Amino acid sequence: MPAPTPAAAGLWVYNQRTARMRKGVEVMDKTDLLHYKTLLLANQQELSGSKSRVDSVAALGNPWRDPGPIAATDANAAMHIRLNRVDSKLLEAIEDALARIRQERFGTCEECGQPISKARLEAVPWARHCKDCKERQDARR
Repeated sequence: MPAPTPAAAGLWVYNQRTARMRKGVEVMDKTDLLHYKTLLLANQQELSGSKSRVDSVAALGNPWRDPGPIAATDANAAMHIRLNRVDSKLLEAIEDALARIRQERFGTCEECGQPISKARLEAVPWARHCKDCKERQDARR
């Protein structure tokens, strides 16, 4: 039977990134950081590739003269512009997360200072807030 995790054992663990002791918190090790960095870089590469495809589609111009296809092309162009904005914001969030890894602040909630759960980081590796703080933030909007 494997040994219990520090969290399960209720032990105090020293977090070098924040220089604080926290009860029952597993500190993220270098293997975890490398894993999340790899996830972030893969997402960054995927988004960069899709952004260049969107830019190339927008640059093709409008070969049709019939108003029906022109309207459809304009609607597609507007959709591509919105997607490009979303991708740009996501790329910025990924770059910020990579900077937090370099600064050894990755995985810590910027609001409460508690660790962000590994499950949340697996789903959203660029997350800046723990689940509870994010829910409170969304409720205020």
